[in-house]
Amino acid sequence: MLLEKMTMEEFSVALEKTKTLAVPYGTLEAHGKHLPLYTDTITMCRVLEEAALERDFFIAPPVHYGVCTSTGQHPGSIGITPPTLRRITTDIVTDAYARGLRNILLISGHGGGAHVAAMKESAEVLAATLPHLTIAALSIYDVIWDDLERLAETENDSHAGEMETSIILHLAPKLVKGRGAEEYPAFTKPLIFADKVSQWPGAVWGNPEKATPEKGRELFLAMVRVTIEILKKMDEAAR
Repeated sequence: MLLEKMTMEEFSVALEKTKTLAVPYGTLEAHGKHLPLYTDTITMCRVLEEAALERDFFIAPPVHYGVCTSTGQHPGSIGITPPTLRRITTDIVTDAYARGLRNILLISGHGGGAHVAAMKESAEVLAATLPHLTIAALSIYDVIWDDLERLAETENDSHAGEMETSIILHLAPKLVKGRGAEEYPAFTKPLIFADKVSQWPGAVWGNPEKATPEKGRELFLAMVRVTIEILKKMDEAAR
């Protein structure tokens, strides 16, 4: 159930059936020369919409801006800071709780460490302060490693590479503009570089040339499956 399309009366009626809200998180972030800036957002929104065909829950409008560290200087990336993301998350969940929602899934199509950490830090505080709240905070990529390893031909595939290109080929093929070149960041851990673009000019981590719509469909269905499993666990925990 898309929350933004409901009337207040429809919301009140639906609240009798479910008190679960999923909040999709995305980014406006460089994804190579071939993928749209809102790749993370469209992926997570479509996964939740598909999951909602099997379970009753509310889907909030996406948090369309995220914390972008490695890609923050690339053309088109517009990000927010971790404190801002924590504040947004806290406000959304607190007000949703005040409206009667008790199970909150915060789920991101972006897997950046600082981004996901900000979500989880907010969730920890909210869980400790709001009684009877069941909450989860994660990136979808945290829970599909087995599927990624099974589907990807590219070793160490990640951002805008084989699998992320595949999922957009499946979900929105007209938005894929050719293929970016195979590339991997030159970051030397644990060093932190101020000039990220010089270390990673193309914003691709993997080999987009190996992407196919078929791999994208399998990955998409895996994401839907694990999302439904998480929602089931949340419902069970809330009883």
